[in-house]
Amino acid sequence: MRIATRLRQGHEVGQPWADVVEYVVRAEALGVSTIWSAEAWNHDAVTPLGYLAAKTTRARLGTAIVQVGSRSPALVATTALTLAEMSGNRFVLGLGTSGPQVMEGWHGTSFARPLARLRETVEIVRMVTAGDQLVYGGNEYALPLPGGEGKALRTSLPPRSIPIYLAALGPRSLELTGAVADGWAGTLFVAEESSVYLDPIRRGAMQAGRTIDALDIQVALPAQLTSELRPTLARVKASLAFSVGAMGSPETNFYMRALARAGYATELERVREHWIGGRRKAASDAVPDELALRTSLIGDERALREGLRALHHAGVNTINVNPLGTTVEDKLATLGAVLAAASQLSATK
Repeated sequence: MRIATRLRQGHEVGQPWADVVEYVVRAEALGVSTIWSAEAWNHDAVTPLGYLAAKTTRARLGTAIVQVGSRSPALVATTALTLAEMSGNRFVLGLGTSGPQVMEGWHGTSFARPLARLRETVEIVRMVTAGDQLVYGGNEYALPLPGGEGKALRTSLPPRSIPIYLAALGPRSLELTGAVADGWAGTLFVAEESSVYLDPIRRGAMQAGRTIDALDIQVALPAQLTSELRPTLARVKASLAFSVGAMGSPETNFYMRALARAGYATELERVREHWIGGRRKAASDAVPDELALRTSLIGDERALREGLRALHHAGVNTINVNPLGTTVEDKLATLGAVLAAASQLSATK
């Protein structure tokens, strides 16, 4: 089992950049496999990785995720090639559709047909990074633009093989992940209900003539090494309430739908009602403790080991750890404890 980490935790931003860099450099020294950079409506996912390429030497650097529709597919491809060159082929391209609130409210881009746009973006990125001439006729993208003065081009950058991970939660997007991606950038994963997430990936892989073993099954989750469970549990519940209440429109909320399929529909409807009504504390309190514990790694060393064991048995290859500490030292202590627990788990296999 591999351990990855990320620059920031969900919607929490505002740490001094020097602290972010220190955390990343020391996390690489501890042995993390990949460092991921997120994107919402604050920092973009790409810029930090260009800087960190010069500060690291071994760990992969990935976007989790670049929002499809915020950039042209060709720009996504040349950005990936640029970061791969800058990092010595350590770049990983994470892509996702985001949601209508962000795409239509922030980028002014229609959210219609997100899966078709995601599939075509993957296909175009692979054409460009392979050095092919860019002639593409899809339903979402047509290159060169029909009726215009454009010509078919190919990049002058050297071809490179760049791993592509897809962020997916719905059944159809999970099937697409199984069919076309090198890895799954999962979240809100309930190990006890792993079939909700992994069965569609298996179907997609099988339809594409391969197996789920071809993919790196990665899930992101908050973690905290602590002997005081209640304060950390409350923080996890507040984050889940935010995902259910704020990270989606009333009609489209992929986070809530995924957790509903995992068996929490009734409870999360109450969370959503509280959130929409402005009762944020009540929304957090309404998140079941069981759900918060199942979608996080919090507690003492034994709890971390048991959580990792459950994830491993569920079929997860990589854990993207989001330490909840307030200082660099706190975060590194948790990250180190998770790495030690993963090492112990591997030794006992």
